[in-house]
Amino acid sequence: MTETPDQAALRAFLRPYTTKSDGRGALSFAGTLVVYGGALILGVALAEAGQWAGAVAMVGVLAFASVRLYVLQHDCGHAALFRRKGLNDVVGYALSVFSLTPYRVMQYNHNQHHAYLGNLDHRETTEVYTMTLAEWQAAPWHRRLWYRLYRNPVVMLSLGGIYAYFIAYRWPRNTRVVGVWGVIAHNLMLAGYLTLIWATLGLVGLVVWGVSALLAGVIGVFLVYLQHNFEETYWDRKPSLDFRKATLVGSSSLDLGWLWDLGTGNIAYHDLHHYNPGIPSYNLRRCQRALPEALRAHDVIRWPEAIRSFRLKLWDEDAGRLVPFPKAETARMVAAE
Repeated sequence: MTETPDQAALRAFLRPYTTKSDGRGALSFAGTLVVYGGALILGVALAEAGQWAGAVAMVGVLAFASVRLYVLQHDCGHAALFRRKGLNDVVGYALSVFSLTPYRVMQYNHNQHHAYLGNLDHRETTEVYTMTLAEWQAAPWHRRLWYRLYRNPVVMLSLGGIYAYFIAYRWPRNTRVVGVWGVIAHNLMLAGYLTLIWATLGLVGLVVWGVSALLAGVIGVFLVYLQHNFEETYWDRKPSLDFRKATLVGSSSLDLGWLWDLGTGNIAYHDLHHYNPGIPSYNLRRCQRALPEALRAHDVIRWPEAIRSFRLKLWDEDAGRLVPFPKAETARMVAAE
């Protein structure tokens, strides 16, 4: 099922879920911070005691808490976590230390992503770059090789997070447009935070934090990929580009279980988020569960389809769907190599 539901009915249904609550926002923020801090401290204690199974479990909890804090920062960027914009901004800046993401540049780049979603002529605003089938067929061998490596799931999930959070976000795209000093201040705050971990928890603390940050990057890239890379997603060019269709059909709804939703701040229900970014993360799961069948743009994606989506590489403009590398082209490339 892939269709655009009645817009007026969908807007009316979603409106009550855009209500912000300072209490729920504060509970989500403070509760996640407590879990984050507890997992870090307990993970260090267990590692120092040689309790490796427990330490590994705490690294996992810390990684998901980090992802959830990023989602809350993302909420702040949309002025959706709290009722007051100023409070959203204060918390958004504070969370940048834990998300490894400068707040204002993240907000600017993410709003660009929302504005140009599904537009084949503005793919520079996407988190995961997608070539069209025609571009692939016309590309020289070295560009195909680069793209093949780039879209390889092992490379993407292992190196993608390292590049994004440890390298690219130290000086993100559009830093000069948004403000240099904000990024410099963020990097200094991050250096101070890591110094605090070293001073209070020692080298083991830095190792626990570092491994959890790497795992959080894997989780983050996994989510970002699946939010817009699935078979029946949507891309087009103007003048036929339909923005509302891009928000609903071009964004997935992932049903990966309540525990996954808890750890990732419900951001898996990405179609509703793109259609109305004013819905707070703490309302997204409830909203998706109550959504009438007539207002659903597509079926939810569960674990089997989510894993299969990583074989999809190219946008076929004629077929209007994401497809794997062509088998004949693959065979010729292997023979040429």
